[in-house]
Amino acid sequence: MSQRLFLLDGMALLYRAHFAFIKAPIRTSDGLNTSALYGFANTLLDILKNQQPTHLAVALDTSAPTPRHEMFPAYKAQREEMPEDISMAIPQIKRLMEAMNVPILVRDGYEADDIIGILAKRAEKEGIETFMVTPDKDFGQLVSEHVKIYKPGRQGADTEILGVKEVCERWGIERPEQVIDILALMGDAVDNIPGVKGFGEKTATALIQQFGSVENLLANTDQLKGKQKEKLEASKDDALLSKKLATIFVDAPYDAQVADLILKPHNDDALKAFLTEFEFNALGRRLFGDDFKAGRGRKTAAEAAPSDLFAAAEVEAPVAAKLTTIADTPHVYHLAQTAEERQNLLAQLAQQKSFCFDLETTGLDPRDTNIVGIAFSWKAHEGWFAHFPRDKAAAKTVLEEFRDVFTRDGIEKIGHNLKFDLSVLLAHGVEVTGPYFDTMLAHALIEPEQRHGMDFLSETYLHYTPVPITALIGVEKDDLFSQSTMADVAAEDASKVADYAAEDADVTWQLAAKLRPEMAPHGQTRVFDTVESPLLPVLTSMENFGVKIDVQALREYGVELDKKAAELQKRIQESAGGPFNLNSPKQLGEVLFDRLKLIEKPKKTATGQYQTNEQVLQSLTGLHPIIQDILDYREVTKLNNTYVEALPHAVSKVTGRVHTTFHQLMAATGRMASSDPNLQNIPIRSDLGREIRKAFVPGFDGWVLMSADYSQIELRVMAALSGDKAMIEAFAQGLDIHQATAARVYGVELDGVLPEMRRTAKMVNFGIIYGISAFGLSQRLGIPRGEAATIIDNYFKQFPGVKRFMEQIVEDAKTRGYVETLTGRRRTIRDLNSANATIRGQAERVAMNTPIQGTAADMIKLAMIHVATTLKQAGLQTRMLLQVHDELLFEMPESEVDQARAIILDAMKNALPLEGVPVEVEAGTGLNWLQAH
Repeated sequence: MSQRLFLLDGMALLYRAHFAFIKAPIRTSDGLNTSALYGFANTLLDILKNQQPTHLAVALDTSAPTPRHEMFPAYKAQREEMPEDISMAIPQIKRLMEAMNVPILVRDGYEADDIIGILAKRAEKEGIETFMVTPDKDFGQLVSEHVKIYKPGRQGADTEILGVKEVCERWGIERPEQVIDILALMGDAVDNIPGVKGFGEKTATALIQQFGSVENLLANTDQLKGKQKEKLEASKDDALLSKKLATIFVDAPYDAQVADLILKPHNDDALKAFLTEFEFNALGRRLFGDDFKAGRGRKTAAEAAPSDLFAAAEVEAPVAAKLTTIADTPHVYHLAQTAEERQNLLAQLAQQKSFCFDLETTGLDPRDTNIVGIAFSWKAHEGWFAHFPRDKAAAKTVLEEFRDVFTRDGIEKIGHNLKFDLSVLLAHGVEVTGPYFDTMLAHALIEPEQRHGMDFLSETYLHYTPVPITALIGVEKDDLFSQSTMADVAAEDASKVADYAAEDADVTWQLAAKLRPEMAPHGQTRVFDTVESPLLPVLTSMENFGVKIDVQALREYGVELDKKAAELQKRIQESAGGPFNLNSPKQLGEVLFDRLKLIEKPKKTATGQYQTNEQVLQSLTGLHPIIQDILDYREVTKLNNTYVEALPHAVSKVTGRVHTTFHQLMAATGRMASSDPNLQNIPIRSDLGREIRKAFVPGFDGWVLMSADYSQIELRVMAALSGDKAMIEAFAQGLDIHQATAARVYGVELDGVLPEMRRTAKMVNFGIIYGISAFGLSQRLGIPRGEAATIIDNYFKQFPGVKRFMEQIVEDAKTRGYVETLTGRRRTIRDLNSANATIRGQAERVAMNTPIQGTAADMIKLAMIHVATTLKQAGLQTRMLLQVHDELLFEMPESEVDQARAIILDAMKNALPLEGVPVEVEAGTGLNWLQAH
C-alpha cells in the first residue's frame, strides 16, 4: 500500500466545527459546549476509517508573533477574539491526540499553515502522498502532483480532494503557486492582509491570468487604464508586502520529521476514558463497538451516517443514575393476528389505567396512509403488536375492535410524537381521548434546547439503541422501488414487524417512567398538564380540518407577479447600465459597489464577495432607485416561489384542502411552528404579500373565515411582568401604546406626536423586548448611534420599571441558571458569565426575551384549548384552522358568527390574565383571510 500522510489544520477545523453547530450546540449533560471538540474528533475518525492514512499529525497555531508580524505589525490585528468554547477545546484536543498517539505539531513563530507546508514538501520529496486537511483556500498554493487539499464536506459525500487540476480550474490559473499572487492582490480581511485597495477576487484573478504574477503585473502597469492603473500604482508596496504575507513558508527549519508521523496504535483505556468524559457515545461505539460503555450523554445523527460530520447532532440529556439496559433484560413481545389473539389483547388493555401505543403505517401523511398494525405496552420489557389485514375493509373492521379502548375517558394514552398517531386514528374515524403523556413533549420541557428523538432518549435514559427501521425496510435509494414498505414486510413475516413495533412501544413506556419524575424537579408539571398535553387533541383536529385555498386565484396572482418581476428586472438592469444575473449575489455586489459605487467601504463576506443580503440593501435605501427595485424584485420572486407556485402542490388529493403540521415545542420559548407547508409565514406586512391571504377561503357555501388577533400582546406581557406603572396606565386607558411611548420619550403631548416619532417609539418598544442596543437601534432607524443611545436612555427614564425588570431577569438567571414564563415554563440560559462580550450579550438578550415571548406563547396555547373546549360544548360547527403567532383563524357558518365570536374573544382574553393589564383581541370576518384580518 502506498504511504499517505494526512496533516490536519487544527484551528481551522475547530472553528469550522464550532460554527457548524452554532444554532444547536452539542453539550454535555452539565452544559459544556463540545461542538468544536466533537466535530474535530468526528473528522479525524472519518479519515482514519475511510482514508487509511499511514502517517498522521495535527498542526496548531500559538499566540506568539511570527515573521509576518515583523513584516507587518497589523497582521491579523482585526481578528475577533477567539470564542471561549473554541479556546477551551484546544487543551482537550491535545489530550485526545495524546490518547490516540497522534503527534501535535506546534512551535512559536510558526503558523499551522507553515508547519503543514514544511512537512508536506518534505513528504513529497520522500514519495509520500500528502493530504492537507483544511477548508482554507490559501493552501491551494502548495498543491502539486503528490500534495492535495482534503476539504471535509458538510456531508461525507461532499468531501473534496483538490489537486493541481481542481485548484487551477477554481482560479483559472496555470500553476497552483499563482494562488499567492491572487491573494496578494485581493487581500484578506480576516488576516488583515491589505492587498490592493478596490481589488476583489474577480479583478485579481483576471490580472494574474493576464500577467502571471504580481511582479510582472507591476512591471507592466502601462498596459492598464484608468482607475485600475491608479489603484495598482498607489498600492504597489502593499501588493508586494501582501504577497510575502500570503506565502506559506516551506523551507523554514523545523525539527519534526515525516518519519515521526507514522500512525501508531491508540491507547484504548485513555481514549475510552476521554470519550466517556465528554459523552461522545456514538464515536466510542464506532471505535470500540460493543466494548464501549456509553457515558451519560449523547447519540448523534452521525452514528447513522458516520461520515456526515454536520448531520444534525442529537445532543445530551441528563441521567440521574446508572440504569439497567434493555439489552441486559429478557423481553417478551406478542403478535396478535387472529380475532382470538386480539380479544386476549383487548381484555388486558381494558384493565389498564395507562398504556403506550404506537402505530405502524404505510406512509407519513395521516390522511393518506394505511394502518399496518398497532403496538402496545403497559409493562417494561413486554409488548403486543396487533397486525391489521391489508384489505382496507377488513382493516377498518379490526380498528373498530380497538375503538373502545382509545375513546374511553380516564385511561392515559402514552406515546412518542403522539400527535402523529392521534392524527392517523382521527383520519380513520377514531378520536382518541385523554389524558395523554407524550415522551417527546415531556423531554422538550425538561431539556428544551436538546433533541428529542426516541432513539436518542432510549440511549440516554435506557442505555439502549432500538432496532432502526432500515433493518426492516432497507435504505431508500434512487430507485423508487428498492425500499420495501412496512406493509410488505408484515405480509411476508408479521413477527419481524411485531418485534420492531413492540420494542418501540416498550421503549416509550419505559421512557415515560423515567421522564415523569423528572418533570417536578424541573418545575414543568403545570405546563405539561395544563398546556402541552391538553393542546395535543386541539392541534390534531386543526391539522385534520386543514384549510381551503383558491388555486385559481393563486395562479392568476402568479401571472401578475411574473409581469411585475419582468418589469422590475428590466428597470434594474437599465439602472445598472447593462444585463446581469439578479439572482447572483456576486454579480449584484459588483454592480452596486464596483460599477455604481454606492458606498466607499462595502461589507464583504469571508470569501471576499460583497454582502448583498436584505439587511445590507435596506441600509442603502435612498442612495439609488435601484435598491428599492431590487428589494421589490426579491419580494416578488419569493412570493411566487414560496407560496404561489408551492401552495397548490400542498393541496391534499384526499381532502382537497391544505394540511400543515404544527410543532408545539420546536422553539425553546414555547412558540409553535408550522411546516409542510409553513403557514405561519404567510406575509401580512406588504401589499404584495397580503394578496396571498386572499387565496385562503371558506370550504363551504354560506361559511366565512374569522381572524382573532391579540393586540400588542408581548408589550402587554412586558408591562405586567415588569409592573411599570406608566406602561400599565397607558394600556389601562386604552391608549395607542406607541403614541403614548413617543409622547413620554420626546416630552410632547399625545396629539403632538408626529408619525416619525411613533415609528421610532414602536421600534424601541419591540426592540426592548429583544434587548436592543444603541447600535442595533441606530442600524434599524438609520440614525447616529449617539442619538439612538439618547432615545433608549429617555425610554428607560420614562419606564424605569422595564429597566429594573430586564436587569433583574439577567441577575436571577445568573443565579438560577434559567428563566421562566408566567406559567413556569423554563429555559436554561448558558453563557451569562462568559468573558466574551458578544456571547454574553446574546445570552442576556435571550434571558430578557424568553419570559415575555414564552408567556405570550403560553397564553395563545391556553386560549386554543379553551376555545376548542367551549365550541365543542356549545355544539357549534365552527372550526379552528390555523395559529399564526398571536392570531387564530376560524371557519364557520355565517349563522354562528355572533355566538362563535363571543366564545372566541372571551376565551382569548381570559386565557392567562395579566395583573393590572387588560388583554385585547381584535376579530374580523370575511370571505377570505385578508378580508377577515
